[in-house]
Amino acid sequence: MKNLTIKNIAAVTGGICYGLEEKQNLEVSAVVTDSRKAQKDCLFAAIKGERADGHHFVRQVCQAGGIALVENRECLDFPGAEAVLVSSTLDAIKKIAAFYLRQLAIPVVGIVGSVGKTSTKELTASVLSRGYRVLKTEGNFNNELGVPLTIFRLTPEDQLAVLEMGINHFGEMHRLAEITCPETVVFTNIGYSHLEFLGSRDGILKAKSEVFDFIRPGGHIILNGDDDKLITVQDVHGIRPVFYGIKNQECTFRAREIRSLGFSGSSFVLVTPAGEIPVTVPAPGIHMVYNALAAAAAGITYGLTLEQVRDGIAAAPSLSGRFQVIRTDYLTIVDDCYNANPGSMKASLGILGTLPGRRVAILGDMGELGENTEALHREVGSYAGKLRLDLLCTVGTLSRKLAEAAAEENPELSVRSYDRVEELLDVLQDQTAEQPLLQKNDTVLVKASHFMNFGRIVEALKNYR
Repeated sequence: MKNLTIKNIAAVTGGICYGLEEKQNLEVSAVVTDSRKAQKDCLFAAIKGERADGHHFVRQVCQAGGIALVENRECLDFPGAEAVLVSSTLDAIKKIAAFYLRQLAIPVVGIVGSVGKTSTKELTASVLSRGYRVLKTEGNFNNELGVPLTIFRLTPEDQLAVLEMGINHFGEMHRLAEITCPETVVFTNIGYSHLEFLGSRDGILKAKSEVFDFIRPGGHIILNGDDDKLITVQDVHGIRPVFYGIKNQECTFRAREIRSLGFSGSSFVLVTPAGEIPVTVPAPGIHMVYNALAAAAAGITYGLTLEQVRDGIAAAPSLSGRFQVIRTDYLTIVDDCYNANPGSMKASLGILGTLPGRRVAILGDMGELGENTEALHREVGSYAGKLRLDLLCTVGTLSRKLAEAAAEENPELSVRSYDRVEELLDVLQDQTAEQPLLQKNDTVLVKASHFMNFGRIVEALKNYR
């Protein structure tokens, strides 16, 4: 890894070397946090996690030829220990990642916002890959550990890094921006995620705007011009934002003639300073049109043609747990259970309400909404009651408020509530019921915050008969 020598690692972390006197100029081969991936000359960061402490695996890493990055001196009491001792392994990892990224000098496109970051990241990476070699965030590696681990996957051959950056507390985005120093920032929206810690949408805007603290001079800022908070952002460090949107006709990047293609996505005419072109985004919902506009703005910013932008949007992959359509012989399942907040919940329900056939929503609790938790669940329930749904099932104590509001809005809507996932699973697996919960050819939306573990419901639905 370029210039990632033991000497430089010790210098940027303020670390002390153990057993590495003859390896000061050795470039480590990789940086890992999983001891099972340890290899010769790799750097293993011993992280204290919720389930395991990496310091317990330092001996086997060193025996495999790896070098340990540790904060606990006691784990080095064995022959052949080779390590860099630091005050905090996590802080050291962040400093090493920032150093490594500077050695490669690869521009970063940072994806931030409340809702749609991952889909926007996928679309943006797909578009930019039409003209560049792009490395993108995989999975949920968007926090203060995941972002450095993504950076360590970069090679000198890469030309752009598209990095998703997620937070839920003040100061976190500042630290992520200090690591990445993004050249371009793409902002999706300001929603209701993490109100428990950030207080209000203004607090969310303030926290996420910390990304501008380390934006590169002469960089680019791409914002959702239909978002009432983002539209207030003025010039930042001399950089004038570029806006995208659907409703705001002043936006530089716009979509017109939007047409739903059902589960196949949406088509629209993309309007840009470089001209106009018909585009198809291969995932349903108006929110995906917004995400595609953000990706298009990034593509044009980096000099791609309209045709490259169109092809990149069309080729974007679907994501497990994010409105992924699964068809069985009995049901059409919409797996959207990776996470949830009021904005994304309403967006998914809105799509479900437009689909043909019998429509079923299985919804669960939304987390980190602060003091307005019950009110926000009721807000989603009222919205659901206005849609053309045939059955609403909720799981969780908070979601009972959602169910109550839906029933009040539409007394004719069939509503069922369960306290725990296991209760619903028992109903789904009951083959003796005279009136089964679901019917053949139903379309079933499954959505909740990640802690609800709704993936179990999706798996049960795959086998439902």
